[in-house]
Amino acid sequence: MIKNKTYNNVINTLKNIGDKHHQISTVTTGDIYDINLQKMEKLPLMHINPVNVQTGESQLVFNFQIFICDLVSEKEDWTDANFQSAHRLSNQQEVLSECLQITVDIISMLRHSIHQSAENVDDLDYPIYFTEGQFTIEPFTERFDNELTGWVFPVGVVVPNNFDSCNIPATSDGSGE
Repeated sequence: MIKNKTYNNVINTLKNIGDKHHQISTVTTGDIYDINLQKMEKLPLMHINPVNVQTGESQLVFNFQIFICDLVSEKEDWTDANFQSAHRLSNQQEVLSECLQITVDIISMLRHSIHQSAENVDDLDYPIYFTEGQFTIEPFTERFDNELTGWVFPVGVVVPNNFDSCNIPATSDGSGE
């Protein structure tokens, strides 16, 4: 019997994956422009941006953009021996490198279900959620009051759904006249 997964189940699973990663300090969800960097104290950040949900014959695909990011720091007293970008002395290259490694870790955790197995399941590798295909990981640098830099990738989380019409909270006497 299929136990249909909800939006809350999928979001909570993604949040749990981020929370379990030792290098991610904060996990958020919603529109990326709603992040308040002034109040954000703990970075790196994993942000889950919902995009859409697609239906199949017996499944739902929850599509998200996942952002892994951190703040770049610039210092006037840095020299060539410190990290630098093409335009100024900063640690942007280091931030991109660290965030890319975290991104690859998250993709690995999504592909290998041992990190998302349910409690009380006899088989620890029982796949609760699936991902399909390859991932395109894109760098970004946003200029707010601080410079947020990292990587973003789209992910489709596939969950079984039996589209059971027996338990819909509606009257059963049809809608036609």
